[in-house]
This record gives sequence, C-alpha cells and structure tokens, in this order.
Amino acid sequence: MSARFQELDWRRTPLGELTLRRRLDPASGAEIHEIKLNDEFLMSSMFTVAEVELARLALAELPDGPLDVVVGGLGLGYTAQTVLEDPRVASMVVVDALGEVIEWHRQGLIPAGKTLAADGRCRFVHGDLFAMLRSGQGFDPESPGRRFDAVVVDIDHSPRHLLHPANADFYGETGSRRIAELLRPGGIFALWSNDPPDEEYAAGLAEVFTGVRAEVVSFPNPLQGRDSTNTVYLARRRQPSS
Repeated sequence: MSARFQELDWRRTPLGELTLRRRLDPASGAEIHEIKLNDEFLMSSMFTVAEVELARLALAELPDGPLDVVVGGLGLGYTAQTVLEDPRVASMVVVDALGEVIEWHRQGLIPAGKTLAADGRCRFVHGDLFAMLRSGQGFDPESPGRRFDAVVVDIDHSPRHLLHPANADFYGETGSRRIAELLRPGGIFALWSNDPPDEEYAAGLAEVFTGVRAEVVSFPNPLQGRDSTNTVYLARRRQPSS
C-alpha cells in the first residue's frame, strides 16, 4: 500500500463497515486520520475546530470545579482531549457505541488515544448513549443515575440527519427532559451539528432548558476553497425554584 495512504484497521460492525485510515494531505503534507462508517465520514482530523469548540464552549459556561463531564461520541478524541485540558475537570466519562473505536484509542492507533488512556480522569464506556439515556440508568454504569456538570454530545450529523432512526427521540422534549435529569442544577448540555442552526430544535430545547443558544463555528475548508460552518447548541439546566 502507498506510503501516502494506509488502512490502519477495518471492522464489520452492527452499524456497517468501519474503517480507520491514515493518509498524507498532498497540499500540506500533514498526516490525516479518518474514520468512515460505510461510505460516510464520521471524523477527519482535517476538520477539528468545531469538535474543540464544542468542549470549550460548554466548559466556558460553568463555574469553578471540580467538574464531572460526559462526552458522547469518541471519534478521533478531539472533544474529549479538549475537556481534559481544562484543569477544573475532575472526571470524564466518554461513551461510544463502537467498541472498535475505543480499542483503537487504547492501542494508540489514534494519536489522541495515548493522551486519553493515560489520564486517570478519563474512563471509556462502550455503550449506546441514546439507549443508556432511555433506560433511566444514565451514562455511568458504575453509578446509575449519576449527575454531571456537562453532557457534551457529538454523534449524529445533526438533529435531523441521524446515524440511526432510533436516535430520533433524543432530539424531542422527552429526550431533553431525560438529559436534564442527569445534569446538576445549572449544568450544561452541548450538542454538535453539521447543519446550520435549526430554530425548531432550539425552540424545543427552550421548553426544558434555559439560556438556549446556537453558536455557529467557522473554519477553513481546503477541499472546497472556502470556509465551512458547524453549529454548537448550548442549553443550561434550570435552577430549582426557591
């Protein structure tokens, strides 16, 4: 195989064919890691600005620590890595439905994996975040019903472009109320989306949370020769009434 392109691993999963590959960008010479599920790109290290901003924006909403954080969706680890860069963070649970992705991190096949696996604040959980939320047990199998200061999610492409139809209830009022129950008062829910701000989705969040807003994150896209944008939704669990 060409030194400019290497398939690091390939797995058949219940969701389809999962591939981890590494290539050299012909323009910059930079090493690019990519994860594909069937024909869709789940993550590319060429585009990480929004994944970093997802964590940064969420944590910026919180007071001094110690903070306990859930990251839904591991990918190439940029969101989780940014969470751990905040010294206020005491613990982080990273939930991913693909055990293969967790394994790649633990094996060091993905660069961020070495940092994440070596940090005692980080714990990987192999599970379906949506099913875990639906179960009422929450995101930490070792502590059912545990509440967190932030729940940060980057799994589906957007609230309307889902990896699986079963995820749809997460984006309605029932899903929002379930998330709120697993946040401490004043805690933050943050969601990444590949689409422009969705006013209907934001309005639905506002039925449950306070301080709802959609932040547009811009970044250079060398493949298209222009800037691209993603959206980060932020919402705060309401404080109890006095």
